[in-house]
Amino acid sequence: MSKEIESFEDFKLNRQIINAIEELGFQEPTPIQKEAIPLVLSGHDVMGIAQTGTGKTAAFVLPILMKIKYAQGNDPRALILAPTRELILQIEENINMFSTYLDIRYTSLYGGVGPKTQIESIQKGVDIVLATPGRFMDIYLKGELNTKLIKTLVLDEADKMMDMGFMPQIRKILEVIPVKRQNLLFSATMAERVLKLSEEFLEFPEIVEVAPQATTTDTIEQQLYQVPNMRTKINFLEYLLKQEEFNRVLVFTRTKSTADNVFKYLDRKGLGPVRVIHSNKGQNSRINAINEFKEGELKVLVSTDVSARGIDVSMVSHVINFDVPIIYEDYVHRIGRTGRAKNEGVALTFANKAEMLHIGKIQELIRAEIPLKALPDVIEITETPRQERIDIEMDIDAFKRRENPDFKGAFHEKKKRFGDKSKKKTNARKRKTRRK
Repeated sequence: MSKEIESFEDFKLNRQIINAIEELGFQEPTPIQKEAIPLVLSGHDVMGIAQTGTGKTAAFVLPILMKIKYAQGNDPRALILAPTRELILQIEENINMFSTYLDIRYTSLYGGVGPKTQIESIQKGVDIVLATPGRFMDIYLKGELNTKLIKTLVLDEADKMMDMGFMPQIRKILEVIPVKRQNLLFSATMAERVLKLSEEFLEFPEIVEVAPQATTTDTIEQQLYQVPNMRTKINFLEYLLKQEEFNRVLVFTRTKSTADNVFKYLDRKGLGPVRVIHSNKGQNSRINAINEFKEGELKVLVSTDVSARGIDVSMVSHVINFDVPIIYEDYVHRIGRTGRAKNEGVALTFANKAEMLHIGKIQELIRAEIPLKALPDVIEITETPRQERIDIEMDIDAFKRRENPDFKGAFHEKKKRFGDKSKKKTNARKRKTRRK
């Protein structure tokens, strides 16, 4: 089927949609669009597996717009679910771009803001609802959403939905929308939990996989650096951001506190403009930061994984994994923020001794080796503080214990030996006291 598709005209879309596509400058559909759009337009249930940055949002947005065509009645006919508000806003942006010449109403429902404005938008009449699962159920239970006319359900970033524990809400949503509907599931990875979800709600799906699952795009150059500790990571990051080619950089951290600390350091050193986004930041702050980054007003955006999939910027020069993600699929999503829309990008990963164990698992997932590079000689390698050294050893033990439940742990043994010595010293002191 994909061989027959050479342009967007070949999809037989509305002239209004084609006009919007032409104005946006899109000339040729991407592989996922070539494969998925005809199947969706034909009414099939579809399971789409594609790397991030391959145009999969348009792969379901365009046929939904074609099916809905124009505003009708007051109640939604399509529901698109996604795990984060950033991703919801990214999908909304796609709908906004492609529906320029269509009379179609859509609204986005997500947490972090009060529901009042969102409910008012629904009450005015809506054709497409975009929502995070939790906020959708909140508004449904208030009696503000009539779901009886929903004919199309999309689950976007299904693997992340599973990681974030949305399965109970998704099951509740499946109970309150019509059984007779078209289902579309899109994911970057075909993890076991995603397959389980697909079996629950897809009916004889057509599977579209435009690249091996969990692979990384060819336009991304990957680099791995073994960096012993946090201070040395900061030194290396500072060195990189002083290089001219690092002009639009995404820095990913595992925790909010690390993200804040990295942001404060870069800001203090004048290595920005720089902003930070994570779940503790207000909705407007996050939206503004992403928009500034898109428009080139920021040099650096520091983010946790919660925001990794909602950042759709085509000219990101570098992604830096300041920490290694322990949900291995997140590595694919992080580095997929660069090398988008056929542009080239570089993804650098900093890993301490414990994190190198996770790198092995990530390489198994992506079925490729990440080239290990040496730190530049000019980087100051600092001594690892005692507490950080203990934390790293404990992380190594935890990893090995997951791999082998019988593993007692080197750190455990060290503690035991240290405890034995302490007991001996205490007993010796007691004996000495008694002799006195």
